[in-house]
Amino acid sequence: MTISTIGDSQRTAAKVAGFSGLFAVAIVVFANYGLLNPLVVPGDAAETARNIVAHERQLRLTVTCFLIYGAVVVVLLTALYVILKPVNPGLALVGAFFRLVFALLWLLTTFNLLSALRLLGSASYLQVFEADRLQALARLDLAANFDAYYVGLPFFGLAATVCSYLWFKSNYIPRALAAFGVISSAWCVICAFVFLIFPNFNKTVNDYWFDSPMAIFEMVLSFWLLFKGLRPSEIAEPVPARS
Repeated sequence: MTISTIGDSQRTAAKVAGFSGLFAVAIVVFANYGLLNPLVVPGDAAETARNIVAHERQLRLTVTCFLIYGAVVVVLLTALYVILKPVNPGLALVGAFFRLVFALLWLLTTFNLLSALRLLGSASYLQVFEADRLQALARLDLAANFDAYYVGLPFFGLAATVCSYLWFKSNYIPRALAAFGVISSAWCVICAFVFLIFPNFNKTVNDYWFDSPMAIFEMVLSFWLLFKGLRPSEIAEPVPARS
């Protein structure tokens, strides 16, 4: 027979997952493109440093947004685990751990941003360094965010791949959507690993094509969970052996 009952905890977790998924996207996009990117001048460490010093509060707000994003990802992975555990507890746990690693690596960006601020500060021990050297080091810390993201991206993609497989198996969401999730997230994992091995790969395939299909899936999934909820599952339940 099939398992058709969806528990109240799963229904609640679906709403939490839907909201947290959309909120995570909103806050990270705002932090990156609304707060951080306007401060960075490509190819000009000195001008970037002047922007950071002049808009320190803006950079600190970026740090706060990144911390909130990390916390929201933890909420999201917990909700997804609650939903998908009845499908396959082991795989649901693996998916949660992969997403947790991504969240932890993302938090490295907050240390990089705070380090850049410290290098451009007025502490007396910084006086032994030339201004242009400090500016270059601060710019290096900002550039390290790029590396932290692409080291974490395979874990994000693996988490999404595992969860998408469980979505497909469970029938909690339309299988066409789940299949798109499997394909788009597996594509992201492949691109991320190839890029780490061949750093010029992004000249063949634009960076945005690495994770954009998976991001679209995550957003559509979040809307579905928030407004549609979970459908009855079609997971086969073992039939008890007769004595």
